[in-house]
Amino acid sequence: MKYLILSMSLLFSNFLIAQQTYTISGSVKDSKNGETLLGATIYLKGTTNGATTNEYGFFSLTAIEGNYTLIISFIGYEEVIKEIILDSDKSFNIELNELSTVLDEVTITAEEPERVNIRKPQMGVSKLNSSTIKQMPVVLGEVDVLKSIQMLPGVTNSGEGTGGFNVRGGAVDQNLVLLDEAIIYNTSHFFGFFSVFNNDAIKDIKLYKGDIPAKFGGRVASVLDVRQKEGNSKEFALTGGVGLISSRLTAESPLFINNRGSFLVAGRSSYAHLFMPLIEDIKDDKISFYDLNVKTNYEINNNNRIYLSGYFGRDVFDISNIMQSKYGNVSGNLRWNHIFNDKLFSNLSLIYSKYDYQIVLDFVQLDWIANIKNYNLKYDFKYYLNEKLKLEFGFSSILYNLNPGEVKPTSQDSPINYLKLEQKRATESGLFSSAEHKITDKLTAQYGIRFSRFSRLGGQKLSNYINNQPVVYNDQLGIYEEGEESGETFYKKSESIETFNNLEPRLGLSYQLNQSSSVKASYTKSSQYLHLLSNTSAVTPLDIWAPSGKYIKPQISNQFALGYYKNFNESLFSLDIEAYFKTIKNRIDYVDGSNLVGTNTIETEILNGKSRSYGLEFLLRKNKGKFTGWLAYTLSKSEQRTLGGIAGGPGINEGKWYNTPYDRTHDISLTGIYKLSDKWSFSGNLVYQTGRPVTYPNGQYEYEGLSIASFSGRNEDRLPAYHRLDLSATYKPNRKPDNRWKGEWVFSIYNLYNRRNAASISFSQNQNTGLNEATRIAIFGIIPSVTYNFKF
Repeated sequence: MKYLILSMSLLFSNFLIAQQTYTISGSVKDSKNGETLLGATIYLKGTTNGATTNEYGFFSLTAIEGNYTLIISFIGYEEVIKEIILDSDKSFNIELNELSTVLDEVTITAEEPERVNIRKPQMGVSKLNSSTIKQMPVVLGEVDVLKSIQMLPGVTNSGEGTGGFNVRGGAVDQNLVLLDEAIIYNTSHFFGFFSVFNNDAIKDIKLYKGDIPAKFGGRVASVLDVRQKEGNSKEFALTGGVGLISSRLTAESPLFINNRGSFLVAGRSSYAHLFMPLIEDIKDDKISFYDLNVKTNYEINNNNRIYLSGYFGRDVFDISNIMQSKYGNVSGNLRWNHIFNDKLFSNLSLIYSKYDYQIVLDFVQLDWIANIKNYNLKYDFKYYLNEKLKLEFGFSSILYNLNPGEVKPTSQDSPINYLKLEQKRATESGLFSSAEHKITDKLTAQYGIRFSRFSRLGGQKLSNYINNQPVVYNDQLGIYEEGEESGETFYKKSESIETFNNLEPRLGLSYQLNQSSSVKASYTKSSQYLHLLSNTSAVTPLDIWAPSGKYIKPQISNQFALGYYKNFNESLFSLDIEAYFKTIKNRIDYVDGSNLVGTNTIETEILNGKSRSYGLEFLLRKNKGKFTGWLAYTLSKSEQRTLGGIAGGPGINEGKWYNTPYDRTHDISLTGIYKLSDKWSFSGNLVYQTGRPVTYPNGQYEYEGLSIASFSGRNEDRLPAYHRLDLSATYKPNRKPDNRWKGEWVFSIYNLYNRRNAASISFSQNQNTGLNEATRIAIFGIIPSVTYNFKF
């Protein structure tokens, strides 16, 4: 018996020794410029054990003691292979070399790399590289992040040449847009023709449209997470381009002794206003925009690094000295990355965002100023517990200050009276925890929960209404009217007008069918406390943000999704198919004839309703070779129902479901990129979308000598279908091998066959004939452009 016990003890101790685990951690960077690589893959060959780098290039994975082949890869870079003996914790700072020295190699992937995407539970995520975006032809030759993501399934826009984007039938305000973690409230230049993102300053773009991670909150449709480059830490570098209406220049350089830091400054400006005096009809007009991206970082030691980044953008319009408009975004972020040990990573951020606009109307002598700004403190942790479990947790707190408008007369003779709308304040806080759990070799789960708390703060007065009805239904006229006020209540700054608490569970599951395919399912609940008040479907500078409170309730979304994913021919091709169903309650809509500008009682113009959207998304990609690209198709439905509620009456559209302005039954896009040689490459986009829902008049009647139009049900009609073809050719001249200057010419044609897509259709009566007529307005026809890009 003694020998048996001794033998069992020896076996057990040997088992424990054999099961000893160690951690491999470190960072992955570009060998040429020192940029950290987000989404690089690190895995142990012959196992299912692997990891991807986080937003700051850090990785950590744990494995049982033994001899391994460690493979580090990132699309567009040479693979690094290391033979390691894992008998203790290991740390590697790895640098990868680009596959070639051409100006920009092209690739697209929905989640890098493909071998990880198959088993990761994250779904509904799309990622575009800046090099891909540069190759895609766009309007007026200006590279545009937002136009590029609209070539992906489930993403549309509100019309020709407009800013913003719609995800799975959602509104523009339901997207959380982040630039280095800072909220961007208006994503457009030139009233929507261009986005605020300078592609030369952008490192990574990731769109979450389904299984949104628990660390994100505040919106119910999607999260667009845009990350700026950190700056070249190896050598001084210049990047730029000269186009027909704008130019850009980016400078990067190492900083401090031993290159422990770097900086980036990127500027972009239009100069269309310089040529307007040459055209008689617009010689007195001025239209221009600029933006500036800055970022710097300093490595204190191997475990601590600080970052400081900022964005400044402005648009200026002057239409014949009749109307002037200025609007823009400002953001800043001070961050501290800290590595506690090889398993625990943290990021502390202090963030500022502001959006403001000003409109001066000289013909009525009016000056209008408004803004929204926020201060955000967030602290995130990532804990790599072991090879099967990775944890993320943290908190955030945002203080909002909303100034909906201040109206000033511009002269003593102005008919305008001074008006300052009530400023609004609110706080939004969140606590989150999530886990990525490899349950078996085939089944992986990602689950988490977010607790959000929103408080509408005092310091203002609110109107009270009889029967608590800010809107009432007039049975005789069949319309909604402003409710009867019953006095006002003043809330002190120390008081909370209304507080909302919500639990937001998130769940994602992935089951690997084989080495090349998997099925996934997800559920996401999210809350939105800020609302964009606009009765147009496109983004405009006059859009007003309003917080949830006494009369406006937070939007609550529940989304379910199911998907199938497969790689073919060693990831030469890949196929993603996703189906989704989403419901949103407390979705605002506007009563007929609503006036959203210049009022303190916005609650008298709106009704709370609910919306739903569902659809099927299809994405087929070719990832390698001379020809790359993708085919995206979305079949979807987005509709809304708004009942009268406490206001009485049938509600909007007689209480029936109606199309949202963002409903596009069919959305097809084909993107192809072909590299003919080292000198020439070509690309093209082909787009088809079902026309946007609109409301047309369906008759007219006479009343007291006036001709009055009657209308069909809300959004019952549609604009004509939207389609266009864009082409682009890129030429790279020969250069000497030792010449650092790299240049390329980009020739593009937007809307090759000159399709006059309708932006709107209006109806009126011809003054000469008395007949009714429809007027179709189109923004763009065919637009050729040429741009010269360079690197040094």
